Amino acid sequence: MTSTGWVAAVDLGATSGRVMLGHLGPDQLSVEAVHRFPNDPVRIPDGLHWNILELYRNVLVGLRKAVRAQPGLAGVGIDSWAVDYGLVNADHLINNPFHYRDDRTARGVDLVHKIADHATLYATNGLQFQPFNSIYQLAVDHEAGVIDETTRMLMLPDLLGFWLTGEQVVERTNASTTGLLDITTGVWNGTLIDKLGLPRALFPPLTEPGSRIGSLRDEVAAEIGAPSELDVIAVGSHDTASAVVGVPMTEPRAAYISSGTWSLVGVELDRPVLTEDSREANFTNEGGVDGKVRYLRNVMGMWLLSESIRTWQQEGLSVELTKLLEEAAAVNTPVPVFDANHPSLLPPGDMPKRIASLCADVTAAPPDTPAVFARSILESLAEAYAIAIDDAARLSGQKINTVHIVGGGSQNTLLCQLTADRTGRRVLAGPVEATAIGNVLVQGRAAGLVQGELPDLRALVARTFAPSAYQPR
Repeated sequence: MTSTGWVAAVDLGATSGRVMLGHLGPDQLSVEAVHRFPNDPVRIPDGLHWNILELYRNVLVGLRKAVRAQPGLAGVGIDSWAVDYGLVNADHLINNPFHYRDDRTARGVDLVHKIADHATLYATNGLQFQPFNSIYQLAVDHEAGVIDETTRMLMLPDLLGFWLTGEQVVERTNASTTGLLDITTGVWNGTLIDKLGLPRALFPPLTEPGSRIGSLRDEVAAEIGAPSELDVIAVGSHDTASAVVGVPMTEPRAAYISSGTWSLVGVELDRPVLTEDSREANFTNEGGVDGKVRYLRNVMGMWLLSESIRTWQQEGLSVELTKLLEEAAAVNTPVPVFDANHPSLLPPGDMPKRIASLCADVTAAPPDTPAVFARSILESLAEAYAIAIDDAARLSGQKINTVHIVGGGSQNTLLCQLTADRTGRRVLAGPVEATAIGNVLVQGRAAGLVQGELPDLRALVARTFAPSAYQPR
């Protein structure tokens, strides 16, 4: 009979991180945060970087708290955002990982597309064009001379896992976002790697979600007060791969929106869609848990709102998110709807100014207060969601009746209702911690604490985290 037990989930987002304790057993699933911390990038003369050492320090702090609360942990799993990586030589980190919003990636696009244009790339990697995809970043590093036969690339969850265990592997769902994984075979694309002049030794062995990476190094175990036999388990280390596991999809014909700094809008498939229509619609085929394909489009997400708030606060305005959303809900006049996926909105900086410029491009009067800006952002996001869902249905051939919203955006009742209105479909919102839940479930299944395929895991999520329903008006 399946026993009960605990695992620790390290869940790193682009603006914050958390270490969660997950409790699992027959018809049991719960998660609780033991440590939350900000994730603030750092700009230095050569560009925008992640503060990876501070992130690792907080991971250790969180794991120490988790072990103190539950000494008999059955495992540790790590997920984070995609595409970014660290370069290591033996035990040494040789570059501080760049942030995907750093503008160096434009140079990488030029370098790669001289060798293979996007149509050629799409046929083999299935990825939508994003200027920050790992393939473009690696091209810049190669040109700068920081890669040689002794260098290895580790995606950020794998880099942290290496520091915890000493093992160098790359988990497959995150590897699928690099642009260098063959979408049909699921292995590194040696032909493309050779054409780019990258050493094949740069790319470590691949591992699957649910596989054991290794046990803690002795010094790490001592630092966090854990037994050295505590294992780090590969999960869907791309946070969206974990989030999709945690979506309570118990009915067919459902789409998902993993809503956070980015919004990932799509459906789960058994096989990739590699048509020219799919490429032109900028849909991506990324690896999912249990060999599934996450067929989706990136939408800019709550970054638009958080970066606007940061700008207003820098200007001396007192703006608080909860009150701002209440004021946005009270706006009863039409607001401009702009292209939420416009590339000008990607970098950090004065977001309201750029949104006002996009409104002018469609001959609309720009918003004149933070509340109207916020309403305009949410209406524009909901419209982008609706377009992406209609496109996903058309391109995949799947009929979509229900839209699941998970992650931080599932708590935004106005966004959920606007999504129902603009998609014309029922929206089921929650759970907010879907990514951590998916991380916990994959670990728990590996440890024998839960059993079954993805539908069984999602049914457990639905029973323990009942979603809120929104009907189109």
